[in-house]
Amino acid sequence: MLTLASDVEALARFGRALADPIRSRILLALRVAPAHPADLAEELGISRTRLSNHLACLRDCGLVVAVPVGRRTRYELADRRLGLALDAVRAAVVAVEGERACADAERNGCC
Repeated sequence: MLTLASDVEALARFGRALADPIRSRILLALRVAPAHPADLAEELGISRTRLSNHLACLRDCGLVVAVPVGRRTRYELADRRLGLALDAVRAAVVAVEGERACADAERNGCC
C-alpha cells in the first residue's frame, strides 16, 4: 500500500499523462527512440502546436526531457524505466482484458 504522498503524486502524474491518447502515443513513440518534435508531429499526424502543448505537459509531469542538439531539441523519456513501466502496464491491461473476456464468454456459454 502506498503511504507516502510523493509515491501517490508520482502515480497520479503518470496516470494524468496516460489519460490522454495523444500523450500516451507520444510516450510509446519515445519508448522506441528519442525524437525531434517535427518528426513526432508527422509520425502522430498532429500539428506541431498541439504536440508542443502535450510535450509541455509531459515535461511538467517529469516524464520526458528536452535535450538540446545543436540548434534543435530532441525529446526522450526522462528515465528508461518509464519505457519498461509502459510495457508492463500495457501487458497487464491486455492480460486482464483477455481474462475478463473469457470469463464473460463462459457466463454466456460461449467458451
